[in-house]
Amino acid sequence: MAELTLDIARKILDAALAKGVEKKLKPLVITILDARGCVKVTAAQDGTSLMRAEIAHGKAYGALAMGMGSRALFQRAQEQAYFVGAVNALAQGRLVPVPGGVLIMDGTTLLGAVGVSGDTSDNDEACAIAGIEAAGFKANAG
Repeated sequence: MAELTLDIARKILDAALAKGVEKKLKPLVITILDARGCVKVTAAQDGTSLMRAEIAHGKAYGALAMGMGSRALFQRAQEQAYFVGAVNALAQGRLVPVPGGVLIMDGTTLLGAVGVSGDTSDNDEACAIAGIEAAGFKANAG
């Protein structure tokens, strides 16, 4: 059974950061959680704004907690705002239901999630996907 090791998390992190540099994005914060929701690694590029780490964590946590990439969570929030609001209240405000939180899949096995914050949500998501795929896994953005 596959497991999200620190070495794998670092590969995802490095590739996600490289994608941000390649695309000349604003400074990013990237958080990678294992399947239990524990932080494997968080890194902030120089110049990120104050709340970026919390936002990146919230994107990854929301995807993991709800079992769907945060793009799907964003869509659900638009369609069922009261439900997502209630779930976020239960989660003590830790969900950030916008694109940029992506599940890490090894076949049908959930390994964890990546959350990226700093640029547009679409660009954040693209960096998360690039990192996951560079490590040889399937990305589920929703």
